[in-house]
Amino acid sequence: MSLSDVGAGSADDGSAGFGSAGDGSAGDGTRLSREPDRPLRLAPTPWRPLLGVLALYAGVLTLLSARYGYHRDELYFLAAGRRLAWGYVDQPPLTPLLARASTTLFGDSLVGLRVCATLAAVATALVVALVARELGGGRGAQLLAATLTAVGAQALAVGHMVSTATFDLLVWVGVSLLVLRVLRTGDGRWWLAVGAAVGIGVQNKYLVVLLAAVLLAAIGWVGPRGVLRSRWFVGGCLVAGALAAPNVVWQAAHDWPQFTVARGISEDDGAENRTLLVPQQLIYLAPLFVPVWLVGWRRLWRAAEVRWARAFAVAYPLLCAVVLAAGGKGYYTVPLLVVLLAAGCEPTARWARGGRARSRRALLAGAVGLSAVLNAVITLPVLPPSALAVPMALDPEQGEQFGWPELADATRDGWLRIPSAERDRAVLFAGNYGEAGALERYGPARGLPTPYSGHMSYADWGPPPDSANGPVLLVRLADASAIERHFTGCRTVTHVDNGHAVDNEEQGASIVLCTGPARPWSALWPSLRHAY
Repeated sequence: MSLSDVGAGSADDGSAGFGSAGDGSAGDGTRLSREPDRPLRLAPTPWRPLLGVLALYAGVLTLLSARYGYHRDELYFLAAGRRLAWGYVDQPPLTPLLARASTTLFGDSLVGLRVCATLAAVATALVVALVARELGGGRGAQLLAATLTAVGAQALAVGHMVSTATFDLLVWVGVSLLVLRVLRTGDGRWWLAVGAAVGIGVQNKYLVVLLAAVLLAAIGWVGPRGVLRSRWFVGGCLVAGALAAPNVVWQAAHDWPQFTVARGISEDDGAENRTLLVPQQLIYLAPLFVPVWLVGWRRLWRAAEVRWARAFAVAYPLLCAVVLAAGGKGYYTVPLLVVLLAAGCEPTARWARGGRARSRRALLAGAVGLSAVLNAVITLPVLPPSALAVPMALDPEQGEQFGWPELADATRDGWLRIPSAERDRAVLFAGNYGEAGALERYGPARGLPTPYSGHMSYADWGPPPDSANGPVLLVRLADASAIERHFTGCRTVTHVDNGHAVDNEEQGASIVLCTGPARPWSALWPSLRHAY
């Protein structure tokens, strides 16, 4: 399809007729449209086929949820969920809380844990359909928006497993929907809902503040600026601040560890992230979806029917510029990319109904089907472990779902080398939170004690007592031997083999037995803490 074929035009299915919001009035923000008497009609939502798409999406994610194993982050969330707090070194409290709630309600298993991720993924696709409707999309456009979102690479990747990004994607598209409602209707009362969504989002991932910042900057630049002169906007800011406050207070009380983590990401991965940012924008949804979101951006920028939403056309490149400057990860921009995708679904659906409709629909269906298959192979556990080399080149997170029980088995072999009379004074120490989470999950059944680690919030859950001055069993990456300088008499006793030849970080990890800590744990612990 060409950009000229699917460019700006009027909406269909009863969705035409949006007013132009302009700069609005200086009143209380209840109605800020320049044309308040012009009807603002939205197309009905095609609930039956839409729910069918969402049910199929949920079914696929559920059927595949236990095919591999826990991801390292999920093991960490489970551990954090057993130690609920208002914050953690590298994240706010919401994801660990949801992990704990999901396993409590649906079973302490991999399937039970991932129910909350599946529900979030389904809700995300539904909200994107509503974004398309808010932007004048008819029934076909709404259904297309939900479908493209569901089969997009990023949505499949984060919908398959529990991560902060899983719920962050939902929060961002939810905030976008609510801001669009403010801009379209001029009803400032929606700012209270925007504030609530942002405040809750901060309890999951701080990046939602970046979304708020770029949207406000974009609205201030291209309008409608009148929506920012409402007492309801001030109220929304207060609601967001109140909901975010507990975690902000926690961060302040702990010397803002999130800044340390962010600095580590920028310093260690910043150059690579900057290099990959542009190509990642082309693949995070699907290469074949690029024409749709490009048309969506063009429509938001130029089309009179959605002129009131022009700020979103500005917000996306502004967000990319900020992420590029900060050396952030490319997926940070995906939620706004999804909004552009939703904006492009109405002209795409109209193009598919144009001349040679049968061939155009076949072309569109083929693009969606091919993208769904390729994205599923890259992001979902559909391949045998022996065939993961190519998918892992694009999505290394696939490989992080292997080898954790085997790591615990190797650790048990090392632990049994400690004389039974010395085990009461011995310590099990893991180099990172994934290893520690795996040992906490699988260790008790193998007779292992609770592990300690200096990584991320595990550092806050230690140190061991100084009375634990006996042998130390280290679990560390193969290239992380520097940690041994903090202990005495260290020797490697075995290595980890995940049994699938999956070349992830823990494949070949070393199990090292040391005679003891070089200093008391209380004195040693600050040197063992690391946040990235």
